[in-house]
Amino acid sequence: MDFDIERYFPGDNQAYGDSGRASFEEKRPLYLSGGRHFLQQYGESIRSRHAEGADGAWVVLTLAEMVDTLMKKLFQCIINDVRYQSGGRAQITLVATGGYGRGELNPYSDIDIMFLHNGKDGRRVEDIAQKILYFLWDMRLDVGYSVRTIDDCVEMANTDMTVKTALLDTRFICGNRTLFKDLQKKVLTQIMTKGSDAFIRLKVSELESRREKYGSSVYLLEPNIKEGDGGLRDLQTALWIAKVRFKVEKPRELMMKGILTEQDLETYAGLLSYLWRIRNELHYLAGRRNDQLTFSDQSKVASFLGYHDRGDQLGVEDFLRDYYLHATRVEQFWSLMVSKCLYREDASRKILGYLVRRPIGDGFYVIKGELTLPDENAFSENPVLLMKVFEYAQKHDAEISMRVQNLVRGNLQLVNDKFRRNREVNQSFFSILRSHKNVGSILKKMNYLGLLIRFIPEFERIYCKAQHDLYHIYTVDVHSLFAVEEIVRLTNGEHREKLPILTRLAGEIAKPELLLLAILLHDIGKGEGGNHSEKGAEMMPTIARRLGLTKEDSERLEFLVRNHLLFAHIAQRRDLHDEKMIIQFAQQMGTSETLKMLYLLTYADLKAVGPDIWTAWKAMLMEELYEKTFAVLERGDFKYEVGSDRVKKVRKKVLELLVDEYPAALVKEELKALSVRNLLANPAAIIADEVRMLLALADSPFLSKVQHAADGSYSNVTICTLDVPGLFSMITGVMAANGMNILGAQIHTSSNGKVLDVLQVNSPQGFIFTDPVRWERMEKDLLQVIQGKIQVQTLVEKRRPPNVLIEKVKPRFPTVIEFDNEVSGDYTVIDIYTHDKVGLLYWITSTLTTLGLYIGVAKISTKVDQVADVFYVKDIFGQKLTSPEKLAEIKQRLFAAIDEA
Repeated sequence: MDFDIERYFPGDNQAYGDSGRASFEEKRPLYLSGGRHFLQQYGESIRSRHAEGADGAWVVLTLAEMVDTLMKKLFQCIINDVRYQSGGRAQITLVATGGYGRGELNPYSDIDIMFLHNGKDGRRVEDIAQKILYFLWDMRLDVGYSVRTIDDCVEMANTDMTVKTALLDTRFICGNRTLFKDLQKKVLTQIMTKGSDAFIRLKVSELESRREKYGSSVYLLEPNIKEGDGGLRDLQTALWIAKVRFKVEKPRELMMKGILTEQDLETYAGLLSYLWRIRNELHYLAGRRNDQLTFSDQSKVASFLGYHDRGDQLGVEDFLRDYYLHATRVEQFWSLMVSKCLYREDASRKILGYLVRRPIGDGFYVIKGELTLPDENAFSENPVLLMKVFEYAQKHDAEISMRVQNLVRGNLQLVNDKFRRNREVNQSFFSILRSHKNVGSILKKMNYLGLLIRFIPEFERIYCKAQHDLYHIYTVDVHSLFAVEEIVRLTNGEHREKLPILTRLAGEIAKPELLLLAILLHDIGKGEGGNHSEKGAEMMPTIARRLGLTKEDSERLEFLVRNHLLFAHIAQRRDLHDEKMIIQFAQQMGTSETLKMLYLLTYADLKAVGPDIWTAWKAMLMEELYEKTFAVLERGDFKYEVGSDRVKKVRKKVLELLVDEYPAALVKEELKALSVRNLLANPAAIIADEVRMLLALADSPFLSKVQHAADGSYSNVTICTLDVPGLFSMITGVMAANGMNILGAQIHTSSNGKVLDVLQVNSPQGFIFTDPVRWERMEKDLLQVIQGKIQVQTLVEKRRPPNVLIEKVKPRFPTVIEFDNEVSGDYTVIDIYTHDKVGLLYWITSTLTTLGLYIGVAKISTKVDQVADVFYVKDIFGQKLTSPEKLAEIKQRLFAAIDEA
């Protein structure tokens, strides 16, 4: 693009006539106006070209050229207008550094410059620098600067790696070119030659630190495209270390020296341009510097790049998959450069290597903790070694050297169906799974190098596959690999104190390798669309045959994949006090071994979704389901225990516990009024506490008791009062009005009209409320609602944010309402899946009350921005809801209530 800047900067005669030459300060407003108009016009032109499809490289290079043009003109004006002596221009050079020094500017990037001078007239140099800087700042440009001599640069570079790195990316803009060439010579002879090994090690270390800060995976939900793993900084760092190692200034020189091929350079340029195009759009969208590919921006960027929805497949998920594949290629290029820079074939290293290397078999050696393979033809001669690489690395706790990693990538074409069915290969693979050492990291390395998707080709369908929701932080393949690591941690006893039962079960599994295989493959059906559990299960017989599994192991693998969501579904959304349901679930499991494996798989699946998904509340529910189901399986039959005998035993035990506190007649009367379900659902000690509350109620409007869980993740709130229509809806509304999050609820109504509602509550952030004032305010509000002094809806409305603050975002998933009349013998179960909103639970329960329905059990499950609310309901006659017309009315009314909320 040609930049005509002259018409924006008028000369003296144009601006002031013939009355005399104007001073710089007099012309400064005109210069400022001209500079702004110049940037505005050409900036808009560049943005238009970007919108029309210009590649990222063209945009960043053209933006840099535009700023160059402004800088040169500004420098010329200041030198001329301030009337410096002829030597003034010779004393100073304007140098671009950083990204600007590489000739790469995104729309709102920093502009880093250095005023390089010869040190003879510091005051004059400072005056020029100050005038340029204030001019640029007044134009609202984000400028960073330094004022240095060449000696300053050398001295600082030798003590400050940041300065040394900056000097690798310098570019002449204007001024004394000889001075700049002298700097380049010093950089080459005194800066780049000193401490090159230390510089490279530091840059590798910095990369690891950045990954810790911005996320140690390219597959994060909201990646940082500059500093994150697989981002621009990785490519920049690769070039920095290459410059220092091979003493080059431009990437093309690496090809001339035989370090990289033409194809490598094309790959590098393509990787940069792709990231620049995304970064340019993020900057334009935000109107400022922005490097985070946020959840809300992802759909906008995907649409801009031309991705569209295809049936059930979202365009944004296609975009994210391509982005993650690209980030993986960035990582691979970075690894290639590190390998080139650190691997030197000098004679002294060879001689030393022979002295210290340790042979471990099949031509492999371990040298200084790295697995090496001197013979580059070893894989082509014996493809089995492609799997042995990982087995040996795990067995000897060695890192796979960069050179061997590149050899693995270069020989992936050897992995064919014959390789996949090779008995030795499969034995090696299962040996990796059976080991308790670094299983997850070895599988991740196999995935990273591309061997895993070649060995199990079905896995490629979930490779880099994103799920565009706020719940899943990682891509499907990385989630599965993290899940494997979670089981290994259990097996190694890392959670022995916090998770004693799961730790014990992990050690009891007869075939841990089969469990880990099931975990690795549990989401493999997500690459097919539709019911991923069924789709995945259908793949298992084929995969099992290739791996040489027995028929029994193949069937168990298929069962685990097909039912990997079942355990969590039952635990979180079904009534665990329903013995019939527990027995049905036990029948599905068949054996205690299968139950244990499914429980462990469920734990690993949830834990690997994100750091806050596995909670103490979920842990309690799942442990309860496991123990009750295991008891049925150990009992050996699937018949119901005689309820009447158990009820008599419970009543007798409670009576014994309370004999010294209350007259036996009062206790018996209260026990007689309690529901059979309550008596069978809880231990005698808990029922005794409930009876104490029921007897203490007397004429009080209500009583409440709060007990905090030991780990501080939720509180049990028990409310005892007389039954009134819509009571549970009142309670949920008061809780919502006080910012309390309800996890679950058990509703027990006695035949004498008394009610015990037990709710599990925490804050929306997952912590308990410890401030007594909060609980006192909740009790005060509940009292006013029960006494009719205030409408609960009024309290809820006050809690809701004003409409102007509510972001109108199209829901990712539509609301779904389902009925189940099979799972419970006494209730109709209503499953509601929708987006979370303030007061949602109140609106649902108040609607159910208005419809004349009695709620017996409520279970609330929240996944970030989505909820799965479950209600066990009866009609006013205590019957299930079976009429199609009634069910249709309930569904219609609930949809309306959720929309209104």
